[in-house]
Amino acid sequence: MKEFFMILSCVVLGVVGQVSLKKGMLLAGSATLNPGLIKIIFTPYIFLGLVLYGVAMLFWLVILSRVELSYAYPMLSLSYVFIVLASWLMFNENLSALRLMGVLLICLGVTMVGRG
Repeated sequence: MKEFFMILSCVVLGVVGQVSLKKGMLLAGSATLNPGLIKIIFTPYIFLGLVLYGVAMLFWLVILSRVELSYAYPMLSLSYVFIVLASWLMFNENLSALRLMGVLLICLGVTMVGRG
């Protein structure tokens, strides 16, 4: 059970990081591979998102040292579930019936992996 919460912490850090990156890019506008991209990286939301990703990676290394990869890696798919929900709540993104069914299938798969 402790391992599950470690994985969940990693997932949440990644999701909050991704939401922060999206918010930062909405504020910054369109990005291209030019010197302006370096400036964008150091804006608060983008920088926060990158830091959170870095912390999530460190958590992931600890998880890999303690948990079977065949158990841990499928659990990362929970990030898809949380991203869809956060995108809908925070950015008013479309949550179609098909997308919702996909999220439910992911939840079913994670449950099966967790019990197996």
